[in-house]
Amino acid sequence: MKRVSFFLAVVVLCLAGPAFLRAEDNPILGTWKLNLEKSKFAGVAAPKSLTRVVAADGDRVKYSFEGTAADGSASTYSFTVKYDGVDVPITGNGTPYGADQIAIKRENSHQFTATLKKGGKVVAKSTATVSHDGKTTTVTSKGSDASKPMSVTQVYDKQ
Repeated sequence: MKRVSFFLAVVVLCLAGPAFLRAEDNPILGTWKLNLEKSKFAGVAAPKSLTRVVAADGDRVKYSFEGTAADGSASTYSFTVKYDGVDVPITGNGTPYGADQIAIKRENSHQFTATLKKGGKVVAKSTATVSHDGKTTTVTSKGSDASKPMSVTQVYDKQ
């Protein structure tokens, strides 16, 4: 009986272990607050506030954003990705560049690239880099809406 229990415990650890390792190996996980003083916005108004929560969700990662746009309206949106470069829907309001889809790839241990689309058309590309101490994430993006180009550098501090 002890052997069976031990064997089952080993099997459970072997199956669950990779999920725990993936979460620990992903420095972008956590709660992040936009540092407006260090961020730069060209061609688009800066939000009044923005907090993002990045959480492991099985073999996927869920991003949730909540804040206040420059005009005072609420900005709340989210998406769940696999870092496989496949487009997934963005739900909510106040999405960057008005995007309704995003695809993200993990380039290395601390860098991620994303393509944002609206109606199937690319509206922006971005790169997120987590500092090696894990305290800061910098997201640089370039894109456009129907009328003008935009360039944004967002600096997030880990909470």
